[in-house]
Amino acid sequence: MKFACFSYNNNVQLGLAVGEDHLLSLDELFPSGDMAELINSGKAGLKSIQELLEKQGGNKSSLIPLADINWLPPVTNPGKICGVAMNNSASNARKISAPDHPAFFLKPKSCLVGHLQPIVVRSYYGSVHPEPELAVIIGRTGRDIEPEKALEHVFGYTIFDDITGNGMRAEDLFRYYALYPKKDNPNEVEKVEQHLSYAARYKGSDTFGCMGPWLVTADVIKDPDNLDVFCHTGGELIAEDSTRYYNFKVAEVLSFISRFHTLHAGDVVSMGTAFKPSANRKSIHHANLQIVPGPVDVEIEGLGKLSNPVVLEKGDIGRWRLIPKD
Repeated sequence: MKFACFSYNNNVQLGLAVGEDHLLSLDELFPSGDMAELINSGKAGLKSIQELLEKQGGNKSSLIPLADINWLPPVTNPGKICGVAMNNSASNARKISAPDHPAFFLKPKSCLVGHLQPIVVRSYYGSVHPEPELAVIIGRTGRDIEPEKALEHVFGYTIFDDITGNGMRAEDLFRYYALYPKKDNPNEVEKVEQHLSYAARYKGSDTFGCMGPWLVTADVIKDPDNLDVFCHTGGELIAEDSTRYYNFKVAEVLSFISRFHTLHAGDVVSMGTAFKPSANRKSIHHANLQIVPGPVDVEIEGLGKLSNPVVLEKGDIGRWRLIPKD
């Protein structure tokens, strides 16, 4: 099955894809319009949806044309969005040092936008580029999940564009000495040079999480570790890749994250950037959205195409410091 979250006649609803151009509203089954309600309904909910589809009986007059809706992210209120860092084997040659496990960060749900909604890039962000990714939607809560059982916790998959502000990442870089107890004398500390940059701005600014258009259930996607991925900006191909080049498979990532964070139904795990350059050698790193025109289009095999226009907002950051008192 293929689901969407959308606004129609000022009402947020869930819908089931019927054919190429229509949706069957699920409002009578899930009036909250929250995908979490559908996910938590389990097999009984999917059975009810199938019965509603059969009752509809192919009557197009009861369907909603895709052309008439405003798309929302398929999951509008996830408990958390986990993004996996540097998970593409194409990046391995650039690593000076790296962990031998998935590294991940969290994005706020306030960054989410749906299909055809704009990516807003402000002048003071500096360089900003897209990152096309496969996203996993958790269907069953789990902690310390064994890797062999991890895919049983997946409800479905969608497309995620992990918009990244390289300019802000550079601005937020700390080079400093961390203090650690000495191995040979824990009563004393030693200084260790470290470089850190925190992700809240450069990964989590508003509109930096494009997601959708569809949530495709896990039974439809037979092998999430072998899906072709393409990304275009302004109609130009900048990445043609596959999820088979991820360093860590979907099951491994979910199992690892669950050792630290309980994965709840409705959570989003974005698997990392598919950024192998296109045949013309253009890559996502050439696609600074301050300069390169939108839209940004991400296609993943079996999941459709996520498209987002780019809106540039000119101006400086404005005053954020308090005025000193005399």
